[in-house]
Amino acid sequence: MAQFVLTCCSTADLPAEYFEAHQIPWLAFHFTLDGQDYEDDLGKSVPFDQFYDRIAHGAEPVTSQVNISQYEACWEPFLQDGKDILHLTLSTGLSGTFNSACIARDQLLEKYPERQILVIDSLGASSGYGLLVDTACSLRDAGASITEAADWITQHRLGLHHWFFSTDLTSYLRGGRISKTAYAFGTMLGICPLLNMDHLGRLIPRDKYRGKKHVIQEIVKRMEQHADGGLDYSGKCFISNSACYADARAVADLIEARFKKLDGKVMINSVGTTIGSHTGPGTVALFFFGDERKD
Repeated sequence: MAQFVLTCCSTADLPAEYFEAHQIPWLAFHFTLDGQDYEDDLGKSVPFDQFYDRIAHGAEPVTSQVNISQYEACWEPFLQDGKDILHLTLSTGLSGTFNSACIARDQLLEKYPERQILVIDSLGASSGYGLLVDTACSLRDAGASITEAADWITQHRLGLHHWFFSTDLTSYLRGGRISKTAYAFGTMLGICPLLNMDHLGRLIPRDKYRGKKHVIQEIVKRMEQHADGGLDYSGKCFISNSACYADARAVADLIEARFKKLDGKVMINSVGTTIGSHTGPGTVALFFFGDERKD
């Protein structure tokens, strides 16, 4: 029996079947789309293809984070059952949900002082956050104590690389990250921005490439440069995508061809409705363990 309960949020962008199979309770972010409120329930209420199609036709979803009462409602039954909790959150560089989790933790520990609730900022997002949850799950299943698992995750979270590219600049324009002029010229020239996550868990633009084929090659080069052991990398690799599976598959095929010692096949997931509300369609994200993210 597991020594502790591992929980996370929907923004880990892993399938519901994964969470169920690995006994990981998860909490849903929320979003509003065309005036209607939804839970980010991993594509159940609004299937991902419909969600991104609506964005492509002008919808502008607004997201909200997991709140204190949600955390308390999720965690208290486990505490009542005498179990400790390890929770990983979406990066504080993107959301304030870590603070809500900490407030809920403190309030619950007043009622259950004999229990432990450890809350860790993943400094990650999407299936990179998910890969960290997967690692914590493996530690739990291998018999690690809650403290041992929390210490490992804290010490290694900056070794989890997040690289993203986008072939659709519409959400960059809507979010005010580029001007109308830059959007027009970028779209005309097929410019694809390449971003990564820094040591504070923020998304940072790094380069711009002309053409999808070029940026696909470049994102794989980043893995060659930064992965543990280079081409001898033997860890797991996750990819997420927002309504552009063919592009994600192209990246995965290159990785599986070049990295012969991978721990299994590349896992390809969908970018969920919370993260996808900000990226829009056309984003591919690559996640792997490597050298420490510095800035």
